[in-house]
Amino acid sequence: MKQRIPFLVAVVLALCVFRGSSVPRDPDPRGQSGSRFPASAFGRLPAVGGGRIQPLDSIARNSLLQLREKQRVNAEPWKSWWQRPRMLSASEWLMHMFFAQKQADALPVLRIDHPDVKGLLELPMHEDPEKKTDGKHFAWSQIQPKFDVLREETRRAWEVQESARSPYERAVLKLWEGVAVYRSLQNAVQPPNAERWEQELRDWVAQVPAGREAAKAQQAGQPFDQAVLERLLVELQRAEEMLRDEKMRRPNNPPLVVAPYRKSEAELAWGKTGEALFDVARGAPLPVSVQAYAAMGTAFRAGDAVAFSSVLTGYQQHLTGVHAGEIRKAASEQRFNHLELFYRALVLYVLSAICVLVYMLAPERLEAWRASGVAITGVALVVHSAGLVYRMLLEGRPPVTNLYSSAVFIGWGACVLGLLLERVWRNGIGAMVSAVPGFLTLIIAHHLSLSGDTMEMMRAVLDTNFWLATHVVVVTLGYSATFVAGALAMLYVLRGFFSASLTGETAAALSKMVYGILCFATLFSFVGTVLGGIWADQSWGRFWGWDAKENGALMIVLWNATFLHARWGGLFKERGLMALALGGNIVTAWSWFGVNMLGIGLHSYGFMSAAFHWLMGFVGLQLALILLLLLPRRMWRSRAA
Repeated sequence: MKQRIPFLVAVVLALCVFRGSSVPRDPDPRGQSGSRFPASAFGRLPAVGGGRIQPLDSIARNSLLQLREKQRVNAEPWKSWWQRPRMLSASEWLMHMFFAQKQADALPVLRIDHPDVKGLLELPMHEDPEKKTDGKHFAWSQIQPKFDVLREETRRAWEVQESARSPYERAVLKLWEGVAVYRSLQNAVQPPNAERWEQELRDWVAQVPAGREAAKAQQAGQPFDQAVLERLLVELQRAEEMLRDEKMRRPNNPPLVVAPYRKSEAELAWGKTGEALFDVARGAPLPVSVQAYAAMGTAFRAGDAVAFSSVLTGYQQHLTGVHAGEIRKAASEQRFNHLELFYRALVLYVLSAICVLVYMLAPERLEAWRASGVAITGVALVVHSAGLVYRMLLEGRPPVTNLYSSAVFIGWGACVLGLLLERVWRNGIGAMVSAVPGFLTLIIAHHLSLSGDTMEMMRAVLDTNFWLATHVVVVTLGYSATFVAGALAMLYVLRGFFSASLTGETAAALSKMVYGILCFATLFSFVGTVLGGIWADQSWGRFWGWDAKENGALMIVLWNATFLHARWGGLFKERGLMALALGGNIVTAWSWFGVNMLGIGLHSYGFMSAAFHWLMGFVGLQLALILLLLLPRRMWRSRAA
């Protein structure tokens, strides 16, 4: 029975973690319980955002991550959880943004943390339930009165060199980008000042032929109906406002919600609502998408869920008949969004680490905790792998395509290597170095996702599945292995300096683990770097160009080779080799993240100045641990190390 306990623990936790992971079914619109509007079906509609087809659910989630760092909207954030604040799913929020803009403008979806930015906009500084504010999330209706002030401050912040910007200036720019995302969604399906858009659209389309005739007569110098021409031009001016935000002084970039329609004899493509209105004025028929969204808006504002569902079903049937592939892809991605596989894997990694930590308190008596931790890590690896495979199928690409996916893949590789170590030594160390890097890399991936769509279109130089599946995957496995070796070295220092649990046997096992993993890391780093050179020769006409990323890859190879030579030649003993492994963490972190922050070279795809302080903190931690390794043995609690 005791042998079955770990298995039962893993099964129960997996069931708990996956509870409620399926896409929620929309209630019958004729019912009276819950939100009667079919939010899930609406979120399944395909659109084009970031250069790729995706469901409206993904567009809404990615937008909310940029606006408030969460994928749902708390409409009453000043309430505590036990008071059950009103929550909106991403798709429900997007329905308000598309069809009920005044209601959407009252929802607190823009997060502002910097006190000086709140002071600039004269917003509440602290939580105050009586004033219905939590001091962090604000509605567009609260920010709009100070829009001109924000725009001027943004202009001043842009003029400051990026490396010299203060936290306040970065916060202003972040808010400005959030406002741009917010306003672009407002202009996706109807003009922002439209109150009866379906009727206005129907009347205008009926007058377009007469308006075109009036325009031709004016150009020919013949008599024309001035009122009819002005009606045509007024609506086109509203369409222009949907395409260009004059208040923000930039082109608008809403998602392309108009399914492929014939813009001309030779062009059939996805489009924006504003573009479709211009095409109608040139003689093209009104796209079905524009009519459907206008009718859905009328039903939504009237609170008529039955009519809304009827229009939505008809539009889905139209798309299924013409764009079945896009419908299937959007539905598949929506399921992926609701499964939240990487988040669930993250939770399992935390639970695994807790079990292993408990085991380490008394290894002789708590073996069941180690076995449970290993079992949970195994479940986490299955979930993590499922997320990787699902994402690969959605993209039609290998697992690593950008900085976000590299973080996810590095965590997966670390988990695999850790479980292999655990299978050999069975002392909890392998499970720990699976759980901790897995958790940390998924946290990094989450923060990278806050910048927008993580399945963005590939850059031209990366648009080759063969090299993505060889060079990028192999070199990323080299990153994973080097980090795992560094994690083992960190565990060596922490257990040796702060506790008496690092026995001679454990220290020897850790040393062997680091050596074995770094042999693996050296091989994959070297092969991956060579494959990268071959790719560079084919893409850019040169095998090596001393690019920052190329130099970083070479640094990893040389550092790992230094470790192996130091061990083979007896240049360092156990603690010196651990110091080299910790140095490998620094080199790999710089090569993976640091070179992207330079903003130079052909590989600066993931520039993130905000991550600089975290990177420096990680480097500082590794240097501190190296200094602890240099202390005399008598200062360590574990004298065997």
